[in-house]
Amino acid sequence: MFGLIIRFIVSALVIMFVGFLLPGFAVLGFGEAILAAIVIALLGFIAENLLGDMISPRNRGVVGFITAAVVIYAAQFLVPAMRVSVLGALLAALIIGIIDAFVPTELR
Repeated sequence: MFGLIIRFIVSALVIMFVGFLLPGFAVLGFGEAILAAIVIALLGFIAENLLGDMISPRNRGVVGFITAAVVIYAAQFLVPAMRVSVLGALLAALIIGIIDAFVPTELR
């Protein structure tokens, strides 16, 4: 349970960093970033279960990248303080994928 909380906190910090770095991607505060991390994780889980392992971030393919961008874009409709453009979602998926490659999944 403690590991799960740490993963969401680190994910929220990554989302806040991406929001600071990118135009077209905005999350207002830490609470909203935590909510965004939870929503993105749930939407990603649902997408992976519906579409199979092909879209898993572990596969790092084009389909996984596009799915991650769609999940990030869709999350804005469930998180009130989150605003994402299509380009912002694509860039966020790219940057989050790069960060995920350097930060082991066990720490997120």
